[in-house]
Amino acid sequence: MASNSTKSFLADAGYGEQELDANSALMELDKGLRSGKLGEQCEAVVRFPRLFQKYPFPILINSAFLKLADVFRVGNNFLRLCVLKVTQQSEKHLEKILNVDEFVKRIFSVIHSNDPVARAITLRMLGSLASIIPERKNAHHSIRQSLDSHDNVEVEAAVFAAANFSAQSKDFAAGICNKISEMIQGLTTPVDLKLKLIPILQHMHHDASLASSARQLLQQLVTSYPSTKMVIVTLHTFTLLAASSLVDTPKQIQLLLQYLKNDPRKAVKRLAIEDLKLLANKTPHTWSKENIQMLCECALQTPYDSLKLGMLSVLSTLSGTIAIKHYFSIAPGNTVTSPRSSDLVRLAQECCYHNNRGIAVHGVRVLTNITASCQEKELLALEQDAVFGLESLLVLCSQDDSPGAQATLKIALTCMVKLAKCRPHLSQSVVESLLTQLHSAQDASRILMCHCLASVAMQLPVLGDGMLGDLMELYKVIGRSATDKQQELLVSLATVIFVASQKTLSAEVKTVIKQQLENVSNGWTAYRIARQASRMGNHDMARELYQSLLTQVASEHFYFWLNSLKEFSHAEQCLTGLQEEDYSSALSCIAESLKFYHKGIASLTAASTPLNPLSFQCEFVKLRIDVLQAFSQLFCTCNSLKTSPPPAIATTIAMTLGNDLQRCGRISNQMKQSMEEFRNLASRYEDLYQASFDADSATLRNIELQQQSCLLISHAIEALILDPESASFQEYGSTGSAHADSEYERRMMSVYNHVLEEVESLNRKYAPVSYMHTACLCNAIIALLKVPLSFQRYFFQKLQSTSIKLALSPSPRNPTEPIAVQNNQQLALKVEGVVQHGSKPGLFRKIQSVCLNVSSTLQSKSIQDYKIPIDSITNEMEQNVEPHNDYFSTQFLLNFAILGTHNITVESSVKDSNGIVWKTGPKATIIVKSLEDPYSQQVRLQQQQAQQPLQQQQRNAYSRF
Repeated sequence: MASNSTKSFLADAGYGEQELDANSALMELDKGLRSGKLGEQCEAVVRFPRLFQKYPFPILINSAFLKLADVFRVGNNFLRLCVLKVTQQSEKHLEKILNVDEFVKRIFSVIHSNDPVARAITLRMLGSLASIIPERKNAHHSIRQSLDSHDNVEVEAAVFAAANFSAQSKDFAAGICNKISEMIQGLTTPVDLKLKLIPILQHMHHDASLASSARQLLQQLVTSYPSTKMVIVTLHTFTLLAASSLVDTPKQIQLLLQYLKNDPRKAVKRLAIEDLKLLANKTPHTWSKENIQMLCECALQTPYDSLKLGMLSVLSTLSGTIAIKHYFSIAPGNTVTSPRSSDLVRLAQECCYHNNRGIAVHGVRVLTNITASCQEKELLALEQDAVFGLESLLVLCSQDDSPGAQATLKIALTCMVKLAKCRPHLSQSVVESLLTQLHSAQDASRILMCHCLASVAMQLPVLGDGMLGDLMELYKVIGRSATDKQQELLVSLATVIFVASQKTLSAEVKTVIKQQLENVSNGWTAYRIARQASRMGNHDMARELYQSLLTQVASEHFYFWLNSLKEFSHAEQCLTGLQEEDYSSALSCIAESLKFYHKGIASLTAASTPLNPLSFQCEFVKLRIDVLQAFSQLFCTCNSLKTSPPPAIATTIAMTLGNDLQRCGRISNQMKQSMEEFRNLASRYEDLYQASFDADSATLRNIELQQQSCLLISHAIEALILDPESASFQEYGSTGSAHADSEYERRMMSVYNHVLEEVESLNRKYAPVSYMHTACLCNAIIALLKVPLSFQRYFFQKLQSTSIKLALSPSPRNPTEPIAVQNNQQLALKVEGVVQHGSKPGLFRKIQSVCLNVSSTLQSKSIQDYKIPIDSITNEMEQNVEPHNDYFSTQFLLNFAILGTHNITVESSVKDSNGIVWKTGPKATIIVKSLEDPYSQQVRLQQQQAQQPLQQQQRNAYSRF
């Protein structure tokens, strides 16, 4: 368990390199560049990408690239090659070069060298810089000139540069198109050069006329040069051009299908299939019924399994898109043919039992997708064909642990889950076939089958009880050895058992799991099973496992982390003893739970480190503690109706104040405070939701459910006691219609609907506050707490990591020093930022734009308090910036008319591709001191001096009296 922590620590520390600030690191590398030894120079050059990654701001990157340009200008070809590789690796940082002209000037000076290799490296360097210098005419001219060179290395470099510039510059693409055409059609051009020139035409998509002329040229090439290599390169370029220009995609699909059908060469057919798959993924809506029909005919006629496999993979891709509905739609005027007799269905049925696994799985996938997306009665019988095909594949692949069989099995199991979701009546047979095969399958297959069973049981919990017996039998016999696969299987099977047992684990199930863990498992396996138990709400099992792991960890941070998890599980276990109508024991259960939660939060705080602050976990647990305290307070408030009934004069007080609720006594004010408390908790849950940009959807849904619980109780208080007349139930009535993805969500939804029905039945029936109202509120709290809390994945594991790093300029050398600004001038505040990602960027959501909010507040006025025309006392501005290559930059003009010290705060939030705003942070602050401008100061001093004689005269006049 300590290895993961060690690895991340080393990664952050740079594998033992001494931590330096940006300037020191750059000076260290500059020292290497100035060295007289070639080896040291090369080592310094290749370390630049690491520097850019660590300090990704323009001021450093600009200086570094200018130094590299100097090395490129005066160094030998090997050093130039190293600089070229660094530039290509650091492509996303090129836009941050501020002195582009100076940088290009130093690079471009080498193009006039007599050495063709030096010129070739320079051309490749210019090609790599095409994104920042797309319209440099001298670069365009050099590339054109080098295409006519007699040196092959230089010509190849010119071709590379021409391709890159064509992709970036419309003018260059339009100008070079004729040149490329002449060279390709010229008799003196070697064939291998023609093969390298043709792919440049894929970039001629900047406007319709250019794309059309490139298409005509490619059409001529396909017919003029029928050799295999030329046809393959030309057709692929054709496809990429069509995919980019979008206009000619249907024509390209037709062309590829003709080659697939008529060309006898297998290499050409294979290329046509690959390109068809590319177009099926990118533009499935452009496929007509005739295109799919022609592909089916080719697949039915071909005798080669490899080609049939490729065509079926294209069809299986299309079957999951809108294209399948086009295929089965009946056009007006056409004769109606039975969908079951269509070639696509016939092909899929034929392939379901093919001896080639790949062909069989694609056939089954086509049938599954047809069953899922098409509701025609004639196609309903296909669902049985899909089930039989899946079962046969399951038997075939589960016995084989080769990578190909496992990949096939994964696709088949995905189809099973999809079929069970869209056709629930088939799920029983799917589960039975999985359980039957589970006993005889290989361990690698068993793991995948367990994942499939868990998915089906999550969707249809009614199937869980039926599979529990078989799963327990299997759990007893597996785990003879401590191999990785066995450990993975123990976790997967335990997960299915937790899902299948739904509410509580029996003592027998717990005993079996613990025995197996004691026999063969390692600590990591036990931790993963405990984590799954926490996610599924089996807190008693989780507590025992966390307890057993406390002494097996290598660091005190891990110890405190496990200890906190044990305390949280114990706290949640205390709430399982709640009973309806038993309010006194409910208070003691909540108090006991809070005791363990407070122990756990102290331990969790001790487990946090600067690199891993556990902010989400701490906030989530603090909110849970506050919710439990609010529930406890509401219980006491409800009990106060018995312990402290309204006084005899309460009715008189209510009539005097004109507030009918005052006749209930002190409970009315307490209920109002309680309602505000629950609304405040709901808004805090919303803040936690907005701060969790990297969380998975299940975790976010869990936070939503906690928020809805708080809103439900506040609504119930309002509807029953505070304002029964204006309470509305329509906005809360739709919660049950949403599809629940987990057992926890399903049970919470059921509780919400039950509580709302109870509240609605009591609303306006009895005058508030009666014992019926308080009993209803107490029962609602007990019903919510009886559903075991689910600790979702993000509590334990962060699969996506996104952070923003801000840099403000001007910035003081010392953070406590203020920046001096004259009050008649405006401050231009430049905000730069870098988006940093973990190993899986954009797994759940991607950043579309960054929202920057700048505000300034006056901290202290100057001593001289005199009148100044105030245009704006505070600054409040907001801008949306779209990051490019994970970098963004913008400027704000701020006005500081009032003299004194101002605090400027820049806060960032992000907007994802769905337009949802996430308050991810961070905040950056600087201090500005607004000073009086010299002219105003001089005028003010002159006025003061002019007033002094008058004041002196007045004093003399007064002194006479």
